[in-house]
Amino acid sequence: MMLAEDSVLLREGLVKLLGDEGHQVVAAVGDASALLAQVERERPDVVVADVRMPPTHTDEGLRAALRIRASWPEVGILVLSQYVEKRYAVELFTEHTDGVGYLLKDRVAHVGDFLDALERVAGGGAAFDAEVVRQLIARTSHTDPLQRLTPRERDVMELMAQGHTNAGIGRALHVSQSAVEKHANAIFDKLELSAAEGYSRRVLAVLRYLGS
Repeated sequence: MMLAEDSVLLREGLVKLLGDEGHQVVAAVGDASALLAQVERERPDVVVADVRMPPTHTDEGLRAALRIRASWPEVGILVLSQYVEKRYAVELFTEHTDGVGYLLKDRVAHVGDFLDALERVAGGGAAFDAEVVRQLIARTSHTDPLQRLTPRERDVMELMAQGHTNAGIGRALHVSQSAVEKHANAIFDKLELSAAEGYSRRVLAVLRYLGS
């Protein structure tokens, strides 16, 4: 895996943490240009990248993530930031619905949560912080698909976007797995996601209208 973080202390801390947990960090860089060069050279299974990096400290990390996904779509991307950068986040998540994630640094309460999200993204899954989903949904809350969903369906949709399984959603909402499946199917129908689109519908159900 590879890290892109301009804070030296955080970068070195993550390198040590991941090494202690048995992960190999092939490169740890402090800016987007170095990240792109290292990805081209090493082709890691997953990249952990901040949003704001030199030289402008605005959105370099996310723009680099978009370039990585366009050039090397097999590389997973886990964004780890203090900010929700909505424009490029929506573009990243709607272009590819597998192997992506977005966590907020201040909301990672346990190391295990971060490691779990990292492993999900590296394995081709999704991992989204609930606050990221909330802000991206608020960005397009005027769109028709949202208006079609019941409050419970919205709850299910947000948990799906975070990468939870039906069993995990059931535990979080205190309902049965079969009830979650019914809500999920209702969401797919309302958002006009055909069965042919397969498992990716779990993420598309949320991300379809985020990019509209």
